[in-house]
Amino acid sequence: MARWDRNRSNEVPDWFWNAIESPTATHVVEIEDGDVVYRTWDGKGGSSVLFLHGMFAHSRWWDFIAPHFAERYKPVALDFTGMGDSDHRYEYSVDTCVDEILGVADHAGLQDTTILVGHSFGGRMATKLISLYPNRFAGLVLVDSGMRAPGEPERNYMQSMPGTGRSKIYPTRDEAEARFRLFPPQPCENPFVLKHIAKNSVEPVDGGGYTWKFDPDLPLTFKDSELQEADYRSLNLPVAVIYGANSNSYTTTTNEHMATLVPEPFRSVAIPDAGHHVFLDQPTLFVAELRKTLSWIEEVRAK
Repeated sequence: MARWDRNRSNEVPDWFWNAIESPTATHVVEIEDGDVVYRTWDGKGGSSVLFLHGMFAHSRWWDFIAPHFAERYKPVALDFTGMGDSDHRYEYSVDTCVDEILGVADHAGLQDTTILVGHSFGGRMATKLISLYPNRFAGLVLVDSGMRAPGEPERNYMQSMPGTGRSKIYPTRDEAEARFRLFPPQPCENPFVLKHIAKNSVEPVDGGGYTWKFDPDLPLTFKDSELQEADYRSLNLPVAVIYGANSNSYTTTTNEHMATLVPEPFRSVAIPDAGHHVFLDQPTLFVAELRKTLSWIEEVRAK
C-alpha cells in the first residue's frame, strides 16, 4: 500500500504500517542452479528466526510479522523456488526445498541457535530438514502444519492445488490484485493484510499484463511432497505448534496425534477465531504467542 493509503485509511492500525515500513535488505544465493531470494531485517539479538512461507506464498507474507522480533532476534525470510521472486525450476522436490533452506541459512550466516518458523508447506519442509540434519537448528515452530491422525480425512496436499500449467494473465495490476485469493480458501477479516500480500504477489509479463509470481507448473512438477510419521518421530529438538482454532487443515484431533508423534518437549497453542492462515487472521495474537513460544524454546535449550 502506498503512503497516501495510510493517510486516507483509519482502518489500518499503526502497528501494521510500522512493521511493513521497517527497513529490509534483499539477498540472492544460487542453489542447485537456481537463484533463491531472501530478505533480512536488522536485528539486535545474537540468535535468528528463519521464517518459511506456505505453498504459493512468499517472504512478503511475513512483512507485518517478522519485524516484531527484531528487538531480540535477526529475522530472515526466504522465497522457495517457484514462488515469490526466486527462480522457477523444471521440477521441485522436498530435497530441493531442504537444500534451499540450508543454503539461505549458510549464506546469511545463521548459527545453530536459529529457530525455524514454518507455515503449512514451510513447516513440512522444515520438518524434513530437521529429520535429516538434527543439529543444524535450535528449534521448530510449526504454524498450522502437521500430520493428521490415522482415520482423519487427509487432504492430498499437492493434487488439490490450483494450477493448470498455464499462467493467468490480467490486463492491469489492479485487476490481478483484485483476484487474489487465499489457498486453502478461507475468509479473512483483515483486508489490509490481504491487500499488502496481493500487491506483492503479482509481476508484469513481457508483452503486457500481469500474472502471479508463482510457477503455474509447481503443483504438476513437485515430487515426493508427503512426509512420513518417522519424520516427525525423529525430531530431537524443542517443537511447538501454533494453529488456528477454526482451521480445517490442522484440527484438535491432528494436534492430539502430533503430541503422540513428536518427542518431548512439545508445546501447542490454538489461536481463537483463526483459520489455517492464522497469522493473517489474528496477527497480534500470533505475534504474542510466537514470542512466548520462542522464549519457551530458549528456556528448554538452556536446561
